[in-house]
Amino acid sequence: MLSELIYVSRRSTTCTDADVAQILEASVHQNSKKDITGVLLYSKSQFIQVLEGEAAAIITLYDHIKKDPRHHQILLVSLNLIEERYFPSWQMGSKNVGENYEFLTCLSNQEQIVFKQLLKGQESSKAIKIIHKIFQD
Repeated sequence: MLSELIYVSRRSTTCTDADVAQILEASVHQNSKKDITGVLLYSKSQFIQVLEGEAAAIITLYDHIKKDPRHHQILLVSLNLIEERYFPSWQMGSKNVGENYEFLTCLSNQEQIVFKQLLKGQESSKAIKIIHKIFQD
């Protein structure tokens, strides 16, 4: 079953920009083999990742991700069945969102509130729409 998993985590203080580049490079290579797509939003202190693919594949990947010392306080925000992928051609898209999230893209006040809730690990049915919008801007 095609599924979508969203998690948030705190970036380790020892995780460098070179480490993030390495994560993205490895993701593109590995995810293409497993038919996994998605995006990674990151700042100096946090990660938000969306994974799309067969449920078993993305859960296995998530279990592997949880063991990565480059982040901690990993929190599953949502795991849902989906009818189609939001990011069908991206084995792993990425965007550095900085620390002032609301100023980097055109989000309404309500969308900013939902995004901040997502950063705190609060589930929202609107989360994927906001992440998708961030990647369109």
